[in-house]
Amino acid sequence: MRTTSNPVFRNLPKQEGGYASFGSAAAGAGQMTQQFGQPQYTQAEPYTTGPAPRAMTIDDVVTKTGITLGILSVTAIVSYILVNQNVDLAAPFVIAGGLIGFVLVMIASFGNKMDNPAIVLAYAAAEGVFLGALSFLMTFDIQGVSAETLIVQAVLGTFGVFFGMLVVYKTGAIRVTPRLTRMIIGALIGVVVLSLGNLIASFFIDGGLGLRDGGGLAIIFSLVCIGIAAFSFLLDFDAADQLIRAQAPEKAAWGVALGLTVTLVWLYVEILRLLSYFNND
Repeated sequence: MRTTSNPVFRNLPKQEGGYASFGSAAAGAGQMTQQFGQPQYTQAEPYTTGPAPRAMTIDDVVTKTGITLGILSVTAIVSYILVNQNVDLAAPFVIAGGLIGFVLVMIASFGNKMDNPAIVLAYAAAEGVFLGALSFLMTFDIQGVSAETLIVQAVLGTFGVFFGMLVVYKTGAIRVTPRLTRMIIGALIGVVVLSLGNLIASFFIDGGLGLRDGGGLAIIFSLVCIGIAAFSFLLDFDAADQLIRAQAPEKAAWGVALGLTVTLVWLYVEILRLLSYFNND
């Protein structure tokens, strides 16, 4: 089983599977149900009471992801409206929403609670508050184009990249190999290190390392981040495919929804940031 750049998907069983099927079934239900704390149902247990857990399908993934993104969108819109009416709420919303979202992802990832709908939906609500306020801060002082226009463009761009990479995965145009996985994870680590370095440097140097000041280097850095986020979808799709192949319980789809949402949020922020660079005089 290949690892993924998304921490939500890392606790998957080590089972070989193909790519571009995203919905086929194979052996491995026992290992997967054990992973998610569900009892195994075999012919050796004729007196087991209660129905066996239904295996996860692509419909479950679509439904859970849709619910998660729906809650995130609603809270983001409410957050944006509130901040637009009272700018003083922007910083608290960004800090609180971002921190709560980060903590919930860590709990889900390392606390083995990826399939907990309460955590997933709470993350969506917190991240919505974060995104609404951050979207306002990134667009409120741009001249010549409305903030709403930039936000809509960023949303369309985000889902355009998402569906584009889904087509790439489904058609097998790019194979998710161990080498590709290592490259993407390595690039992701590099981006995180550079971002932290830029943040620390900004405390001592005006503009930090120049990665977020809107200049040429900042534009290149944002393009790199968008590229890495886009390729991360391939790893996310592959990890979700492994769950379906292993006949994981239906509730495991909540973990897939969480993982995809994490990548979508990152991609949206980077696209909106890039658009703000191009439209900021």
